[in-house]
Amino acid sequence: MRDEFSVLVGGKAGDGITEAGMIIARLYNQLGYCLYQYLDYPSLIRGGHNFAIVRAAGKKIGAPRDGVDYLLALNQDTIDRHSWRLRESSIVIYDSDEVKAPLAGGVGLPLKTFAKESGAPPIARNVGLIGAFSRAAGIEEEIVEKVLRKEIPKAIDENLEVARRGRAGLEGRGDARVDKRSYPCCPVITGNEIFGLGLLRGGLDAYVAYPMTPSSGVLHFLAKVAAEFSIKVVHPENEIAVILMAEGFAYAGKKAAVGTSGGGFCLMNEGMSLAGMAEIPLVVLVSQRAGPSTGVPTYTAQADLPFVMNAGHGEFPRLVIAPGDAEEAFFWSAAALGLAWRYQIPVVLLSDKTLSESAYSFNVEEAREIPEFGPVLWDGDGDYRRYASAEDGISPLAFPPRTGAVVKANSYAHLPSGITTEEPRAIEAGQDKLLRKKRRLVEELERLKTLNVSGDRRSSTAVVCWGSNKGPCGEVGEELGLRVVQPVVVSPFPADLFREALRGVERTISVETNSTGGMAKLIRSCGFEADRLVLKYDGRPFSVDELEERLLEVGI
Repeated sequence: MRDEFSVLVGGKAGDGITEAGMIIARLYNQLGYCLYQYLDYPSLIRGGHNFAIVRAAGKKIGAPRDGVDYLLALNQDTIDRHSWRLRESSIVIYDSDEVKAPLAGGVGLPLKTFAKESGAPPIARNVGLIGAFSRAAGIEEEIVEKVLRKEIPKAIDENLEVARRGRAGLEGRGDARVDKRSYPCCPVITGNEIFGLGLLRGGLDAYVAYPMTPSSGVLHFLAKVAAEFSIKVVHPENEIAVILMAEGFAYAGKKAAVGTSGGGFCLMNEGMSLAGMAEIPLVVLVSQRAGPSTGVPTYTAQADLPFVMNAGHGEFPRLVIAPGDAEEAFFWSAAALGLAWRYQIPVVLLSDKTLSESAYSFNVEEAREIPEFGPVLWDGDGDYRRYASAEDGISPLAFPPRTGAVVKANSYAHLPSGITTEEPRAIEAGQDKLLRKKRRLVEELERLKTLNVSGDRRSSTAVVCWGSNKGPCGEVGEELGLRVVQPVVVSPFPADLFREALRGVERTISVETNSTGGMAKLIRSCGFEADRLVLKYDGRPFSVDELEERLLEVGI
């Protein structure tokens, strides 16, 4: 019985590769498999090379493998680039109208001709390829039709005809039957959609963003469901306007979040400082991509950790969270809103292209129960002082218009009333208030699971990872018998938990998708040392196979 399958579908931008990958994922989803899809595409509207790798397994997964069981090619480029992934048993299916130098043993079908003769649009070639694949993989035609009817909103009859012709083209070329699994048939959705769902679960009132890959999917998703959830979704003219508008929402008592990538976050730095000084609750989703500057806009990296942890001038408390999978993205997005409002601080959700744009089987029942972090509200007694001193540093909130209250929001050093001051003792008292709030936040975080340990907990070798590298590190840790330590909250860093997680470890290896080892530097600043670094900075994520090979190279 086969435990897992990998399928690569490729073509050029405009061929519907993303949709084809998602349809293939949902076919396996109907059969009880857990899904992961990695999407690779250049910054082009047409042309270039796009491909999706769909991996289906009987267990939870979060990374691609190098080898594929099925290579589905809409053009010659796909075959030329990915033939190295083929195994002896792999099946290649291609559009013979486009591919002129096929691989021996591959199956060619005139997909462009099928689409034209069926009265379907040219993009329906991908549906013909899916039909042929379903026959080769042994997926029942009824399941294919069910998924296609749900996923294709237009010209469904014509598309179904193309799929049937593709399926018929594989008749008699194999008798494969895919075994059903027992993983729950749950939604297959992207990380960006999961971040959006988590924010909604946390009580989001407003989402403000200027489109920037790879975070744009959150904006698109929330705009689509805005009416259903009664939220405001706003697309201002630039990222400076984004963060200031969100802070305006928060001043008025509305839970707001913003989304961007590294370049956009650069423009938000002064707004971060404003949130810190004026104690404005705010959630910022920063989805990393390869930089610096424009860099490689549609590819991944983990290079912004030091920047995000130190963004904004001056000293003020902040919370930086780096979820590693779908369930963590959901939990911490909701928790981020609650913690931002409880402590009146900016909270950064640090993602990357891999986590944001990959697709996952998302089982909400596997996500942890989300605690409630209610804000401290003014009770209406006496004169309202926006920055009233408190033992824990948390001042009661009130929102305009409120009878009997003048609600200040001041970026200048201020008195408890919110009135500007330049007096030394008042300046010191204001900073002490922020520090008390940070200490209370650290105590709160101790009650949450801010660090994960997986793999062989008895191993004397530990792999330290963060963010989306949780997926490949977790699998390789199990295969090679390594301890895997993953900080989720990276600021304030959970040093005591990290120390306990490394108890008995003789060798520590930091795995990161950057060139300088940002996490290794962070743990060094907290008194820990990474003995070796395994770094990847070509814009692509680690596959399970590549990471295993790299770890063996450093002599685990």
